[in-house]
Amino acid sequence: MAHWREEYSAALAARDRREKANIAILKAYTQLADRTGRITTAVDSAQGSTPTEVHHSAPQPLAVGHKKQPLGASGLSLQDALAATRLDLSEAQRSRSELQDRLTRTTAELEKLRKRNSQDSRRIGALEKEATQLQMRLKDRDEELRGKAKLLDDFQDELASLNLQLNMAEERSNRLQKENQELVDRWMARMGKEAEAMNEASQFS
Repeated sequence: MAHWREEYSAALAARDRREKANIAILKAYTQLADRTGRITTAVDSAQGSTPTEVHHSAPQPLAVGHKKQPLGASGLSLQDALAATRLDLSEAQRSRSELQDRLTRTTAELEKLRKRNSQDSRRIGALEKEATQLQMRLKDRDEELRGKAKLLDDFQDELASLNLQLNMAEERSNRLQKENQELVDRWMARMGKEAEAMNEASQFS
């Protein structure tokens, strides 16, 4: 049972690590999407401005060695930047959708594991209670068996004593019968002699 709990705890720890990693990626892509949206809004606002407003806007600092591009080239660069930004935004949204799906599946799995953990906890409690009751019943049976074994030993001892007494009584009975038979034989012999004596006396009278 302890081995099962260790495996379950390890699985929960691994799940938490995966969730934390997904959350970090999700936050990063969310920040990227927000930044891309701000850039897109700024580019759209710049394209919607009039030429006069663009002419009077504050000039952007240029790096050393770079020349100022003409308006047409600048407009083309803005279009390219807008396209690239929209592509990045689309990719970020796609990644965000994938992460959202993974988060949904992970959350569902987490909820399932929590329910299963709750059910397993109740089942473990019931099994532990049943095991305790069975241990108590087993202990009672052991005590009962020890008591019956003692009674059996006592009964066997008493039976052996009775057998000994019975053997002694049988020997005594056999001896008494033998003595009685001897007495009967002697009495019969005596009676026979007396009868013969009486017969002889009657002949001489």
